[in-house]
Amino acid sequence: MQAVTQERMNLFAEMEAKYEIQDTAFFIKLLTHPDYVIRTRATCILVDFGGEDKVGHVAQVLKNDTNELVRHEAAFSLGQMCYSSGIPHLADATLNDSSMFVRHEAAIALGVIGSKEAKEILQQALNDKDKPVVDSAVVALSNIEFMEKLSKNAKFAKLTGG
Repeated sequence: MQAVTQERMNLFAEMEAKYEIQDTAFFIKLLTHPDYVIRTRATCILVDFGGEDKVGHVAQVLKNDTNELVRHEAAFSLGQMCYSSGIPHLADATLNDSSMFVRHEAAIALGVIGSKEAKEILQQALNDKDKPVVDSAVVALSNIEFMEKLSKNAKFAKLTGG
């Protein structure tokens, strides 16, 4: 365990240097690193770099990573990015991911994006077998309705999405 921790810390230091120069390719490569902690951090960093061109990479993590925590972080990140191009990936995860943890976060992320396009998927999620996913769909649908009808402050609406 100590060796893994030291290797991870050494890589974190390298990641910090690569972050400073916005080395996107370096972080994309880390999305398949054997260490789930590294994959999680790489996902967050790509999102921090910004740009819709990162959606596909984060969506691949959401669809294919073997670790539910990493997939959860990818769902969260797609929501924070707020690109409508993330909606199909989040919709798939909301309805089909094997982890309740990921389905819940994908539903919340759809609410954060706040697009009417997500309403049908969230309506379907109301029938999920796990109550936290149903509850998340309710929150997300409420946020979309709020954004459509009442909100004058987009930032506040995004914050209330989950």
